[in-house]
Amino acid sequence: MNSTMRAWHLVPDGQAFRLELTTRPLSLPGPGRVLVKVQAASLNYRDLIIQKKLAGREAAGRIPLSDGAGEVVAVGPDVKRVQVGDRVAGCFFQTWLSGRFDMRHHQHDLGGTIDGMLCEYADLSAEGVVPIPRTLNYAEAACLPCAGLTAWYALMTRGELRPGETVLVLGTGGVSMFALQLAVSLGCPVTAISSSEDKLRRCRDLGATHTVNYRDFPDWDREVWRLSGMRGVDHVVEVGGPGTLGKSLGCIAPGGHIALVGVLTGFGAPAASLFPLVGRNARISGIYVGSREDFLDLGRFVEVQGLKPVIDRTFAFDQAPEAFRWLEGRQHVGKVVIRIGSQG
Repeated sequence: MNSTMRAWHLVPDGQAFRLELTTRPLSLPGPGRVLVKVQAASLNYRDLIIQKKLAGREAAGRIPLSDGAGEVVAVGPDVKRVQVGDRVAGCFFQTWLSGRFDMRHHQHDLGGTIDGMLCEYADLSAEGVVPIPRTLNYAEAACLPCAGLTAWYALMTRGELRPGETVLVLGTGGVSMFALQLAVSLGCPVTAISSSEDKLRRCRDLGATHTVNYRDFPDWDREVWRLSGMRGVDHVVEVGGPGTLGKSLGCIAPGGHIALVGVLTGFGAPAASLFPLVGRNARISGIYVGSREDFLDLGRFVEVQGLKPVIDRTFAFDQAPEAFRWLEGRQHVGKVVIRIGSQG
């Protein structure tokens, strides 16, 4: 094993950070740790939030990206759960193993408070990795830890999605495409909204029952309501935040569930009234990825159903800054992946 590795890290650049390729020392893992040779990683909007410092997080020197998959090449003393040669993905929250979320897990989030996966080798907790589905390659598996698990946790764990219930997804990012695929696999009618006809066509190819172009229908909640037969949708995977929450409330069916996932429209307060939640006896859940137990459930489901993550574009390790710019341009459908190892 080499004594050094290459890694991208964040360097202060004005009011934000820039990516810089660096070399770091490499050592054998300590007690309770495993060393993973990273083969592929993927990006999420959260990575842009950190890089652009949109939430004010100090991350100077941090290796970015929460999502990655690779092969275990060394294990620390007394590690029994994981073996050399295992194909694994890292858990977004290294310490959230099961049950309810605890605020202490925020101190163990990959690519945020601790170093992430945009590196040749990752030193991870032996408790903070899961086996990747046998049906997926490393690039596909690298799409699961945040976007895939977030969609699963939103619809299945918190939403308790049942076959035949209706689902609304906003846009064509990683979470939305995973949610679409999960719902379709359960026989759930899905409505997708976007401003691009090409993206909506892709959603229909993936099984969406209805699609709405919000440039043609600025009041897209009314069109979704009409398409639902004036009943509303049972589940909304809300990735927009304050700028779209009002319209999502206008779409929700009585007794329905809104999974509040993202902040694509910013971090401010919603201008819309929350009264529809009361009037329709609906509920809203804050969603921030999921636990290791949820991740294991997702992996089993993906393997049994034969689901393949939607990958928009793949970049080489040396092209990491270009991958960030591509994601920022919002032209993607699904996930943006970075190959790191020879098998990525």
